[in-house]
Amino acid sequence: MGKTLMILGAGVYQVPLIQKAKQLGLRTVAVSIPGIFPGFAYADEVCLIDTRDGDAVLRAAERFRIDGIVTTGTDVAVRTIGAVCRAMGLPGISAEAARIVTDKAEMKAAFKGTVRSSDFELVRSLAEAEAAARKLGYPVVMKACDVSGSRGITCVSSPEALEAAFAASVEASKRDYYIVEKYVEGHEIGLDAFVAGGRIVYAEPHEKYVFHRDGVTIPAGHSYPMEQSDALREEIHTQLERIVRSTGMDNCAINADLFLLPGDRISVIEAGGRCGATCIPELITLHTGIDYYAQMIRCALGEPLDFAPKQDVPCIAKLLFSDRNGKVTAMDEKGLEAVRQQGFEISIDVKPGDRVRVPRNGTDRIGHVIGIRKSEKELDEAIGAVLGC
Repeated sequence: MGKTLMILGAGVYQVPLIQKAKQLGLRTVAVSIPGIFPGFAYADEVCLIDTRDGDAVLRAAERFRIDGIVTTGTDVAVRTIGAVCRAMGLPGISAEAARIVTDKAEMKAAFKGTVRSSDFELVRSLAEAEAAARKLGYPVVMKACDVSGSRGITCVSSPEALEAAFAASVEASKRDYYIVEKYVEGHEIGLDAFVAGGRIVYAEPHEKYVFHRDGVTIPAGHSYPMEQSDALREEIHTQLERIVRSTGMDNCAINADLFLLPGDRISVIEAGGRCGATCIPELITLHTGIDYYAQMIRCALGEPLDFAPKQDVPCIAKLLFSDRNGKVTAMDEKGLEAVRQQGFEISIDVKPGDRVRVPRNGTDRIGHVIGIRKSEKELDEAIGAVLGC
């Protein structure tokens, strides 16, 4: 019997990971809460378990005698991966590192004095949040500590807006504490990297496109390569090394959000022990020729990795969002094909009969468009054509 890989999550971001594992001849076990998730159709086995329930996932992992466990595009399952790896002696992020990088308060505390990051205060009530905001000075960012995809995160520019922002963090979180962070003015970029055997084996920043709505910033796309000076390249590498050292991350993908500051400096917003979403694995593969999903899988199985770049192709991707709430009534397949004929890769997550809504976070995507050697203007024109189909 071949090796068995457990994938935590069965949503749109985990589907390519499941498909790649199947291509590599692995037996796949997809774990997710019950629901209509596309990954179920591709996996060999399905476990209807909350990926945050470490004990239940461990029992399933032992029952299937898995050889590795992995996820991509989500933070919520990372802590469970750490727990299963510890209990079964599997390669992957440690339980302690997973605990730190899945809690923004723990992460900021680990960064303090080592990683350049904004000042913050831990709060448990609206009164404490108000006091923290006064101390730090507006604008501030109100954050839930245990969620991803911009849920429970709001930029607040005045005391009048803080109460609603605090309520949004409370609603999104399962914790009884939150953080208020000093807002940093800078150009936001992304960084995806990989650490294995205590060594950074891949790292490259990318331009990041965001969607702003009601004080919430939603990741909407990325592009490679990002122009950078030698000084900025060195600064990013230095801060990445400090992230790895302060959190203890190893044998995992890393996804970080950064602010570019004057003087080729950066401020680290946060870092996760998994690959980024929003088409990042696809873009890395297109840009470098490195099969990024395959490297995630091989790392989880303890197999040799190959991060040698094979090409240098500029590429760009953006998510598709609906500008209104409603139901999909039909697909203009001819219109979509016409856009594909222009050299764009289009993936649509919805079908006729599905309900869509104005985005509240990154999970409200309805698809994506990827362009090779395309400008942002060309991609935006393609997106307009797709949404008009």
